[in-house]
Amino acid sequence: MKRLFVLAAMLAGIVLLSCHDSLAAPSMEIKLPEDPTKAYITLGILFVAAVMFFTEVVPLPITALLVPVALSICNVIPSKTAFGYFGDPTVVLFMAMFIVGEATFITGFADKVGNFAVRAAKGNPVKLLVYIMTAIGLLSTVLSNTGTTVVAVPMVLGICMSARLAPGKLLMPVAFASSLGGTVTLVGTPPNGIVNSMLEQMGVQPFGFFEFGLIGIPLLVAGLVYFGLIGHRLLPDSRILDDESLDQAVEKRRTEKMWLCIGIFGFVVFMMASEVMNLTTAAVLGACLMVITRCMTMREAFRSVDWTTIFLFAGMLSMSAAMDKSGAAAIVANAVVSRVSDPWVLMLVCCALTAIVTNFMSNTATAALMAPLALPIASASGISPLPIVMGIAMAASSCFLTPIATPPNTIVLGPGGYKFVDYIKAGWPLQVIALLMCWLLIPMIWPFHP
Repeated sequence: MKRLFVLAAMLAGIVLLSCHDSLAAPSMEIKLPEDPTKAYITLGILFVAAVMFFTEVVPLPITALLVPVALSICNVIPSKTAFGYFGDPTVVLFMAMFIVGEATFITGFADKVGNFAVRAAKGNPVKLLVYIMTAIGLLSTVLSNTGTTVVAVPMVLGICMSARLAPGKLLMPVAFASSLGGTVTLVGTPPNGIVNSMLEQMGVQPFGFFEFGLIGIPLLVAGLVYFGLIGHRLLPDSRILDDESLDQAVEKRRTEKMWLCIGIFGFVVFMMASEVMNLTTAAVLGACLMVITRCMTMREAFRSVDWTTIFLFAGMLSMSAAMDKSGAAAIVANAVVSRVSDPWVLMLVCCALTAIVTNFMSNTATAALMAPLALPIASASGISPLPIVMGIAMAASSCFLTPIATPPNTIVLGPGGYKFVDYIKAGWPLQVIALLMCWLLIPMIWPFHP
């Protein structure tokens, strides 16, 4: 109950602050809604949804479904827009990769990977956790963090079965490592590309491809150290399959199809990595091939989809759209950012506000919102825009408090057996660490006054 009051106070404070400050003339030209009514309605719906998520008074998928219902009833966004995200390519990607991942279990491929990883870690669960996080973090530096996570989940579940570990002990760190790894290069995560594009529009030399790694690598290392020393103790103790259940699962393996499954799985990964095909197209083709080649049955394919993840992600995409189109996000951001000018305070405010907003909104949309708000203030204050936009890019991808913050966080929700509050318990220390690192280290690398 205490955490509910804390959550309510935080969200109410944001809403009240935005309501108060939006009445005053901002210190720079920012596109705010002429009629803020829909913005305040959106913030109210977000507040109610957040309370329902954290208390779980109704199942998570139902809360997520009620979000587009409420936004539609209140005319914040049209019904077609509110429910249109259930056909979003990323949602389809999730469904397809659940099917592809299940096929790796049915054919025994995931078991082989799991046994190999367990032998490499010599049975030490913490060492196993760090090894897996390192591998995922490195992969996501050059691949989409979403694609990396959807490919990794079935392999990690196989490792959990081999090591007799609860999936909840590995999957959340995998999602966080994927997000942190994405901060290392220009292509690792969309916010990096967004801030580079905005710098180019201002006539400022953008960051180099690997320049993001000057802060991205320390963030990734901090995540590895955190989970290796402290974070693993904060992960939930979900149920571990007993030996009898594991033996029954192994007996059902369709091992004669393993190499066919490996071929299809490898094809999907190659298409994603090489960008020969769109992520969603490659995943759907892979899912179809798994059924066509009888690596799995149609019934098994239907059962493999985790509908909690699908409904949660699709439902909250409508909230992200409403925050943007109603002007709610702009009101909140402007109310805070436009009232500071000291470079260190501006840096802290931009990073902290980005970190908060991105936990309830797409990190891509958050970066696209925050950077244009902060850049004019930086220019007017006579400071370099580089540390400000780098802080926004890093904070937008360093979001660990909710399962809706990033696609990787959402992907592991169902397979890991997590509750909404589990992300706060394990993620808040890393959120604080990342925020402090961005605030203190970035100005040392890219000074305010070069």
